[in-house]
Amino acid sequence: MKCYSLACIIPILFAASASTPEYSIQAIRYASSPDVPVSELVIGAPKDEKIEITMVIWLIRGGGHTILFDSGFHRDTFLKDFPMKDYVRPDEAVRLAGVNPEEVTDIVISHAHWDHMGGIDLFPKANVWIQKEEYRYYTMDAWQPGGQHGGIEPEDAKQLVQLNTEGRIRLVDGDNVEIFPGIRAYTGARHTYASQYLRVEGNPNFVLASDNCYLYRNLSSHMASATFSDADHPANIAAQSRMIELAGSADRVVPGHDALQFHKFPADGRIAQIK
Repeated sequence: MKCYSLACIIPILFAASASTPEYSIQAIRYASSPDVPVSELVIGAPKDEKIEITMVIWLIRGGGHTILFDSGFHRDTFLKDFPMKDYVRPDEAVRLAGVNPEEVTDIVISHAHWDHMGGIDLFPKANVWIQKEEYRYYTMDAWQPGGQHGGIEPEDAKQLVQLNTEGRIRLVDGDNVEIFPGIRAYTGARHTYASQYLRVEGNPNFVLASDNCYLYRNLSSHMASATFSDADHPANIAAQSRMIELAGSADRVVPGHDALQFHKFPADGRIAQIK
């Protein structure tokens, strides 16, 4: 017999809320990159306008997990093209938030670019979560004739394979997948082959966009971020609209490289307390 009384419904609602931890979220700036053309971040922006962007990893804690969203980098292959200042290696940057590298239980990789996946070997006990198609493409097809691997560090791809042989890779298969209680992965719009972003549920919800949305300016101007082709720009704009819907407000979508996140949220040095 179905029960519709409050006596039946309230315990169900309580059990649902109790199963989702109230996560904390911190943005950790491990470097900055000066003089980046805004037109490389926001389609249609003036070509002579430049800004300083932040290089960020996000620390999520709750429910017995210590999670990094993205892992930064420590190899210097691309630094001639992307000069950095005020760099701290990601494992040392995480210590500033009171977390030892070996205490990180999980790393969720938004995409395989060098500045987001290049630190996966710095956290010795973490499982690494990545879209299944992102893993497949950048460990296989990207290096075949006709493949695209711009921005991918070969040593990072090798590290992915090594971690898989150690049983530490977790493959996320597609869109709207719950990978931890209250944390869901969503596919982006091909910033790389199969990039993803996260919604962290709570009171309120937040979306961590990584490079699926570079700047708050992308959101306010409804302009796409850089993607593989012009054909992907409408999909990226649609993805950003979806992020706002998932977060409940554009103010709770956190872009990947915007220094404003360290002004919008309470900050102490390199660390901003998002939630």
